[in-house]
Amino acid sequence: MSMQQNVLDGSQKAFMLGYLENLALVERLHRLLLDVVKDEFERLNLLEINPVQALLLFNIGENEVTAGELKSRGYYQGSNVSYNLKKLVELGYMHHQRSEIDRRSVRVKLTEKGRRVRSVLNELFGRHAEGLERRGLIGASGMEDINASLKRMERYWTEQIRYIY
Repeated sequence: MSMQQNVLDGSQKAFMLGYLENLALVERLHRLLLDVVKDEFERLNLLEINPVQALLLFNIGENEVTAGELKSRGYYQGSNVSYNLKKLVELGYMHHQRSEIDRRSVRVKLTEKGRRVRSVLNELFGRHAEGLERRGLIGASGMEDINASLKRMERYWTEQIRYIY
């Protein structure tokens, strides 16, 4: 084995270790986000919905969407979107209405109660962003770099799903 091949193997291994660390961090960060939302809701005694449902409300915002659009627009990543939508409608956080064009399709949007939850999360995330910047943990350019890298990874994974076969 040549010296050049040995160096390549070492850099390939280092890249692989970095990639695996990225994967673990993404997964941990998602779980931590859910814990942060849960903690905030417990502090405010908002115990009726879970963090996944709260993030769904946050991501929908002022939009009116169908269940299918929730996934295609990236608002929701779980497999049980119908269950969570049904619960949010039952609990009064969302309105639902059958589409005039396609009666099988149901459009949903936030109620005032849902907008209040969204506001709570917006304030929470605003405090977090302010704290990160104030403490010098991540600046605006660092945030842009992280987002650009994650978007490139997202595009790559999306390509792998679509074109793997």
